[in-house]
Amino acid sequence: MGEENLRKRKGEDNRKEDGQSIENDELKTMNLQKEVGLISGTCMIVGTIIGSGIFVSPKSVLANVGAVGPCLTIWAACGLLATLGALCFAELGTTIPKSGGEYPYLMEAFGPIPAFLFSWTSLLVTKPSSFAIICLSFAEYAAAPFYPGCDPPLVVIKCLAAAAIVIITVVNSLSVKLGRYLQNFLTAAKMIIVTIIIVSGIVLLAQGKTENFKDSFKDSKISLSSISLAFYNGLWAYDGWNQLNYITEELKNPYRNLPLSIIIGIPLVTVCYVLINVSYFTVMTSTELLQSQAAAVTFGDRVLYPASWIVPLFVAFSTIGSANGTCFTAGSFAVWIFYGLTVFALIVMRFTRRELRRPIRIPIVIPIIVTLVSVLLVLAPIITAPEMAYLYCALFILSGFIFYVLFVHFKFNWAQKISKPITTHLQMLLEVVPAEEVIE
Repeated sequence: MGEENLRKRKGEDNRKEDGQSIENDELKTMNLQKEVGLISGTCMIVGTIIGSGIFVSPKSVLANVGAVGPCLTIWAACGLLATLGALCFAELGTTIPKSGGEYPYLMEAFGPIPAFLFSWTSLLVTKPSSFAIICLSFAEYAAAPFYPGCDPPLVVIKCLAAAAIVIITVVNSLSVKLGRYLQNFLTAAKMIIVTIIIVSGIVLLAQGKTENFKDSFKDSKISLSSISLAFYNGLWAYDGWNQLNYITEELKNPYRNLPLSIIIGIPLVTVCYVLINVSYFTVMTSTELLQSQAAAVTFGDRVLYPASWIVPLFVAFSTIGSANGTCFTAGSFAVWIFYGLTVFALIVMRFTRRELRRPIRIPIVIPIIVTLVSVLLVLAPIITAPEMAYLYCALFILSGFIFYVLFVHFKFNWAQKISKPITTHLQMLLEVVPAEEVIE
């Protein structure tokens, strides 16, 4: 009887272990719901890219190149670079169909340390700061109609920005579907103001307002440093071109919808950006645009009066839509370090991971071009205008290595005891589960 009871207990223990193993296997293979289709994916790209940049600071590109012709060329070239970069990410996203953007690609190509440094930088600096800046821009434009003739009080701007951050975070935490509907609505709203500006510009051009385009390359300042800095400013307005890869697992039919969303979305944004700049130049000279604090508002005051209040209202929709897209997917110097490293990972895996299935396979020349341009964009500001801020940024990125060694490599027990239950409860509260458990 003793041996029989012992066998029963062993059998029960084995069943418990098997049950636990099954639960762990279910956790390891759990996937996010696929609820994002082609239209929503395209809206995500357009909605995330088009934010405050094209409405507020086109003068930054103009200030570096000095003339209308090079300015429009830079805007088109930035769109081309964003498209090439996004195509690289499309291959990565369909080869390694995991959410998380750059993280899984860096993990597969280079191992855990570069992937951890990316997460360290993204979660603590680039994403929060970009999100905060966009929400502050929204608050300024949302408050502007209520304070005609003067700047809104700083406390009002901060309160509106904080409210926007809370609302967007809550909406995207509660439901992927709700966040998608909000994004689609805000994208439609911002496309209204984009259409108004573009159509107004075309009408003015048809009426003969072309004097600002004569000798459009005259007095231009063309040099390697000026072009690089102009690209930096233009690409800020295009930032978000890679954001769909953060939700690859939530895409319906990603092998089809990921590249199609990119091919449709980014060229659409590029055309809009070029035409918006053309519209600006129909009513403003280069000097006037450089003196304008917000080109879109100046355009509205001159063309849409007395309905010029429409511009700040819809620009507010545009900026909050960009913030929502940034929050839903999670957006300088640090960003392009990891953009370049991620695209370089594609090149590396072409030789080190030949066995991987690649539903999308782009010509190798494309990632080579994007990698070289990324290196140029990282080095250009350091060479042309060296500042201590770049050193601080590099030191902060490298400081993440210390935390990796302490908390990931050596896995201090006390750190695990604190962080693991916190992580588990947050996953349960927000209904998010990792697609797989990675054990170092």
